[in-house]
Amino acid sequence: MLENILLVVSVILIALVLLQSNKAEDGGQIISGGNAELFQNVKERGSELFISRLTLVLGIVFFVISFILYLQ
Repeated sequence: MLENILLVVSVILIALVLLQSNKAEDGGQIISGGNAELFQNVKERGSELFISRLTLVLGIVFFVISFILYLQ
């Protein structure tokens, strides 16, 4: 039962992470410093805020279920 819930949470979590806006357009820009706006404090609004909060909640749920399954 918990394994199935963990599987569903995992798939949804992967989809949500892929849906989030890409703050660094290219991984190389992080190293080279090409993206100056990367670490600026920008407020999320609307759907971005909802997706971020849902990702956080599902991440916590994933951790808790994984920990419970480890203890069993």
